[in-house]
Amino acid sequence: MLLQDAKKLTTNDTIYHCVNVNADGSPQRWIVNGKVKTWKRDPDRVQVPLKHGMYSYGYLTERNINEFSLSEEKALNLNTNNITEEPC
Repeated sequence: MLLQDAKKLTTNDTIYHCVNVNADGSPQRWIVNGKVKTWKRDPDRVQVPLKHGMYSYGYLTERNINEFSLSEEKALNLNTNNITEEPC
C-alpha cells in the first residue's frame, strides 16, 4: 500500500495484512475504524485507526504501511513469498 492510498481510506474500508494470516491461511482482514489523521507540517505522516476481530485494535502508520494491502489477492501472494521492503 502506498501513502496516497492510506490517505484515501474511509471508515469501514477493509484492508488486508500481508504478514499475519488466519487459521485457514487467508490474510487477516482489518477494518478502518475512524477518521484518517494527517499532518499539514509533515505530509509524509499518516495515522489510520484499525480494528481486527472483537478486541484487537491498532493503527496503520507510515512505519507499518508496507505490511498492508488493499486487495486480498496481493496480500496472499506476498504472504506466500517473503516480505520485502517493497510496498504490499
